[in-house]
Amino acid sequence: MILTAELTLIDLLNAQCEKHSEQPFLIFEDNKQQVTEYSYGEFLERVEKFSGALYERGIRKGDKVTLHLPNSAEFVVCWFALAKLGAIMVPTNILSAGAEMEYLIGHSESVMLITEAEYIEKFKAIQGNLPKLRQIVLARMDEPGEFESVNKMMSEFSGKVPEADIQPEDVAAILYTSGTTSKPKGCLITHANYIYTGQAVAGHIGFTEQDRALVVLPMFHGNGQYYMIMPSLVAGGSVAITERFSASRYGRQVQRLGATLGSLFAAPIRMILAQRYDEEERNNKLRAVIFAQSVTAKELKAFEERYNTSLYQIYGMTETIAPPLMNPLTGEKDNAGIGKPIAGSRIKLIDEDGHEVPEGEPGEILLEGIPGKTIMKGYFNNPEATSQTLQNGWLHTGDKARKSADGFYYFVDRQKDMIKRAGENVAASEVENVIMEHPAVYEAIAIGIPDAMHDEALKAFVILKQGQTATEQEVIDYCKGQLAKFKVPSAIEFVEDFPRTSVGKIQKHKLKELELKKLDE
Repeated sequence: MILTAELTLIDLLNAQCEKHSEQPFLIFEDNKQQVTEYSYGEFLERVEKFSGALYERGIRKGDKVTLHLPNSAEFVVCWFALAKLGAIMVPTNILSAGAEMEYLIGHSESVMLITEAEYIEKFKAIQGNLPKLRQIVLARMDEPGEFESVNKMMSEFSGKVPEADIQPEDVAAILYTSGTTSKPKGCLITHANYIYTGQAVAGHIGFTEQDRALVVLPMFHGNGQYYMIMPSLVAGGSVAITERFSASRYGRQVQRLGATLGSLFAAPIRMILAQRYDEEERNNKLRAVIFAQSVTAKELKAFEERYNTSLYQIYGMTETIAPPLMNPLTGEKDNAGIGKPIAGSRIKLIDEDGHEVPEGEPGEILLEGIPGKTIMKGYFNNPEATSQTLQNGWLHTGDKARKSADGFYYFVDRQKDMIKRAGENVAASEVENVIMEHPAVYEAIAIGIPDAMHDEALKAFVILKQGQTATEQEVIDYCKGQLAKFKVPSAIEFVEDFPRTSVGKIQKHKLKELELKKLDE
């Protein structure tokens, strides 16, 4: 493993290429199951060519370049090519509508957009509203056309790029978090941040040169960048990337791509378990999969048995960079919880008055850190949000957890998802977990809606398992047997699905908005 103190992204890549030039680094499988593989040396060559082509087109240190790309080898090449110039990557969700992209490109002050032909029409409609956007470039396209292509730019470049003066504390990316009640906020991620998460995760999980991390979740989120690609690079291992997540292909992709490590969320785990299973899929090299969000004990056991692997729940967010809490890979683990602090991570839980809570009591998770090194540098062009989140050396997560006597942390809820009912605080996650233990229930969420008598009424939305039936009263009666009276939902609504982000996270705020509209009618 490379010692990473005071390195930039390109420093780390160069160092690993000196050691592992001929070894595989990046393996990409597209939607047609065609696989492309690059060694460390081949990947660096592409990075250098594309950085040179970008330099010829005026990209300099500090310039922002929006990436609107699916998972691909080009995504990673663009990321490191921009880093070599000291420019800043702004990755975005390929499902975002034109109006959303207009905001992100405008707010980030991007001067270039790199996308694919499939998405170009949405940008043609908004390009005139973005005076700072100078050029659009298309990836995975060889034919000449209206826009330049990444491949053509690389093939035509033959010069040498002047070395940029890049420091570890310089910003390498702006990762936008999904907005709930406001516009998305752009997290400033430095070279040092990326190096830190690579070293922290590699150390905790025990990444080696023989490991291959599998990235199936969208790469415009921090998950694949923070928890899979950077640790692989730090350890001198390799990474396999799929163009999109496919629940039906997951087991075969693990086998075919030789994955030893993976990362998932709760929703993809459930989707995978819903697929037809072939026992042959147990024959794989997968030794560990980290995951986030609530998964039932039954689902955990089923996944581990099906894929002959071990799951480890973690906790992290875009702002925390590395996950500050992870279940240990050796010794005792408890996947009902979000783990223990990783090496070098200091956590405290506070109440609404800022006082640390007693053991076993819920409190907001605060992470001690150095902005731009172990936690994000701040929010781009948003000093108010930055000052609210980063206070006196502590990052306020907005999430609540409790700590047990043996040092494990257990997620309670987002602070804003605590439901106030007749003077009592109800954690939506507690209600959801009980409902999901009902044999007919596939997934459930609970929200609070205004109620003149009880502060908030508690309503649950439920997705039933295929072929199963249940009535509203049956689910309510089930809850009565396991929850205090004030925690039992007063209404159950059965739905086909929930509004979700691209990685399957439930957008609870959208359901709340719909319920509020009903009250106003």
